[in-house]
Amino acid sequence: MQEFIDKANNLMEALPYIRRFSGKTIVIKYGGHAMSDEALKESFALDVILLRSLGINVVVVHGGGPQINETLKRYGIVSEFVRGMRVTDAETMAVVEMVLTGQVNKEVVGYLNQHGGRAVGLSGKDGNLLLCEKMLQEVRNDDGSIEKVDIGFVGNVIKVNQEIIQTLEHGKFLPVIAPVGVGADGESYNVNADLVAGRVAGALKAEKLMLLTDVSGVKGKDNKLISTISLPDVAGLIDDGTISGGMIPKVECCVDALKEGAKKAYIVDGRVKHAVLLEIFTDTGVGTEITQ
Repeated sequence: MQEFIDKANNLMEALPYIRRFSGKTIVIKYGGHAMSDEALKESFALDVILLRSLGINVVVVHGGGPQINETLKRYGIVSEFVRGMRVTDAETMAVVEMVLTGQVNKEVVGYLNQHGGRAVGLSGKDGNLLLCEKMLQEVRNDDGSIEKVDIGFVGNVIKVNQEIIQTLEHGKFLPVIAPVGVGADGESYNVNADLVAGRVAGALKAEKLMLLTDVSGVKGKDNKLISTISLPDVAGLIDDGTISGGMIPKVECCVDALKEGAKKAYIVDGRVKHAVLLEIFTDTGVGTEITQ
C-alpha cells in the first residue's frame, strides 16, 4: 500500500506545476546521449507526449553532430573546427543539411509519433522560420589581438518567424526543428542547435528553455552541482573559471534567451531517464536553473 501512497504523493507534488505550465510553451534542445541510447530516447518521447497531453506546448530543437560526423567520414570529407565550430564549406553544408533535415529530423518525428505524438518536422528554411546571417568566429592571435574568421556556411539566427510555430501549437501539433537556417539569398546555413533553441525560446517568450546535455549541469569549484544561477552572477562565474570550456556557450545561450523574453532556462542532464519531467514537475529538479 505504501508504494501506491508514494505514487499519489508524487502526483500531488506535480499538480501545482501542471497548473502553472498548462497553456505555456517549453523549448527543449534534444541532443547528446539522450538521442543515441534507446531507453533514453523512449523516456524522452514519453516525457514530451505527456507534457503535450497536459496542455503544455512543447517545441523540440534537435542536434545531430555524431550523425553528421559519420556521414562526412563515409563521404571522405574531413572536418576542421575553429573554437568548437565546424568549418562548413558548400560540400560540407550539403551533407549537414541532408543529415539534419532528411535523416535526424525524420527519425525524431517518427519516434515521437510512434509513441503517440503529433510531431511535425521543420527546418529553418520552411517558411523562413530561421533567418540567418553568416557568423564570423572570433579567434585570439598570439599577440592577443582578436581576429574574425570566416568559417563558411555557419549561421547566426537574426530572426525567428514564430508565427509558424504558433500555428502548429494552436493545432495541437508538436514542432520539431532541425538547426538549418536560411540566408537573405536563400542559401542554407549550419546553425548551432543550442543557439537555435535559445533564439526560438526568446522569440516565443517561452516559460522554459531546457538544454539536454551529457553533464549534470554547471558545477562549482568544489565539483558540486550549482542548482541555481542568477543572471547577474553569470559573468563573474565565467571570469573566475567556474563556468568554462563547452559550458560557456550553453550558458550564454541561456542568458540570451532570458534577455529576449524567455522566463527561465535550464541545463539538464539528458542521461537521466525522464529528465524532462523531473526538471519540470519536481521541487528539486535535475540540473542547473538560470533565472532573471
